[in-house]
Amino acid sequence: MGKSPLVLTITTAAMLCFCACQSGGAALHPVILVPGSGGNQLEGRLTAKYKPPSWLCSREVAPGCCGRGWFRLWFDPSVLLAPFTKCFAHRMTLHYDPEKDDYYNAPGVETRVPHFGSTRSLLYMDPHLKHVTAYMGPLVDSLCRIGYVDGQTLFGAPYDFRYGLAADGHPSRVGTKFLGDLRDLVERASASNGGMPVILLSHSLGGLFVLEFLRRNPPSWRRKYVRHFIALSAPWGGSVEEMLTFASGYTLGVPLVDPLIVRGEQRSSESNLWLLPNPVVFESTRPLVISSSNVSYTAKDMSQFLTDIGFPEGVGPYKSRIVPLTERLSMAAPGVPVTCIVGSGVRTPETLFYDQDRGFNGQPEVVYGDGDGTVNMVSLLGLERLWKDETGQELKVIKLPEVSHTSILKERGALEKIMEEISYLNFHDKKAIASS
Repeated sequence: MGKSPLVLTITTAAMLCFCACQSGGAALHPVILVPGSGGNQLEGRLTAKYKPPSWLCSREVAPGCCGRGWFRLWFDPSVLLAPFTKCFAHRMTLHYDPEKDDYYNAPGVETRVPHFGSTRSLLYMDPHLKHVTAYMGPLVDSLCRIGYVDGQTLFGAPYDFRYGLAADGHPSRVGTKFLGDLRDLVERASASNGGMPVILLSHSLGGLFVLEFLRRNPPSWRRKYVRHFIALSAPWGGSVEEMLTFASGYTLGVPLVDPLIVRGEQRSSESNLWLLPNPVVFESTRPLVISSSNVSYTAKDMSQFLTDIGFPEGVGPYKSRIVPLTERLSMAAPGVPVTCIVGSGVRTPETLFYDQDRGFNGQPEVVYGDGDGTVNMVSLLGLERLWKDETGQELKVIKLPEVSHTSILKERGALEKIMEEISYLNFHDKKAIASS
C-alpha cells in the first residue's frame, strides 16, 4: 500500500533464497511486475541548489550520501535513526506548483529509478540487507521455478512511487512518462517472445497505475499486447489507513521514528492523495474519521478533512486532479481479463477516533474491520461491484483468508495461487494453439 515509503513492511524472514532466473522454459506469456508504493529502490543526487535543513543532512555527513554522486534514497537503514529521518523526509518531499499544475522534487534533489525492465530493484530495498528488506524476491523466485527468466520472459517496471497520475487535461510529467516507458516495455517483451501478449502482475498501488495504463491505450493495442492483468492487494477505492497517514503521520510501528517527522513528506506525495478513500467505492454516509470536536468525515468529505488537519494546500490538487480520476473508476473497465487476488480476515483500520488532548497530532483510537490489514475489504472488492453490469469484461476475484497486504508476496499458499493462475494462462493458451 502506498502511504509512504517509510511504511514498507520489513520482513524478518531468516531463510529467503531468490533464484537468479538463469534458466527456464520457452513459449511463456511474458510477465511484467509493477510494484506498489515503496516497492522498488529509488536513487537520489544532490546538486548545488540543495539546501539541507541541518548540517547532519549535508552530503558529507549523511549516511549513504557521500560526495556528489548518486546514492540510494530508498531504502537506506539510516532513515530509522531520528536525526537522519528528517534528512530523508526533506529529500523525499514533493512540491506542487499551482501555476504549472504539477509536482516536482525539492530544489536541488534529483531522483532516478534504477534497473527499469529488470526485477533487480524489486527483489529487496537494500542489497546489503536482502533478507530483512525483501519485497518481491519470493514472488520472483516462484516465477523462476515455473520457468521464467529475468530479462527474457520476466520483467520489472519500477517507478518513482511518490508521483501519481492526474485526470485528463492536467499535466503529470513523471507518472505519464512511466506509462510511456511501460508501453514500450510491453511491446519489447512481446516482440522478443514471438509476439506473445504479456501478463501484467501488479501489487497494491501498482494496480491503479496498470488500470489507468490500460484505459489510456486503445482497445486494439490492448488486445494485441496484453493477455491478462493480475492485481494483488489493489486498493481500488483507497483506504482508511491513508487518512491516518495524512492526519497524524504513520510509520507502521517502525521503532525510533516520530510519525510527525515524516507527516509533511507523506502529505506531499501525489500518489498518497490518490489513495484516500473514494466515495465511488466507500459508502458516502459512513463516518471514517471522528475528530476530538465530534466532527465526522466520510469519503465525500476529503476536502474538508484535508483543511481541518492543517493541509489546505492539498485541497486544490485533490479536487482538480484526483477526484475526476477516481470518479471514472466505474467506467474504466479495460476489456482485458482481470484477476484480483486479495487477502481477507485481517484486522484493518475502519474508523479513526481522535481525542481532545493532541487532536490530529496524536495517534487515534482505531476501530477495526475486515480487509488485508492495510486496505479495507470494500476497496479490495471495489471492481466486483462497479463492474458487475459491464458486458465484455472478464473479472475473477480470489480471496485468501488470513493473508495480509504484504504477505501475499511471500506466503506460500498465496504464491501457489498466483503461480496457479499464471500457469493456467500459459497451459490454456498452449492447448488452444495446439488444437487450432
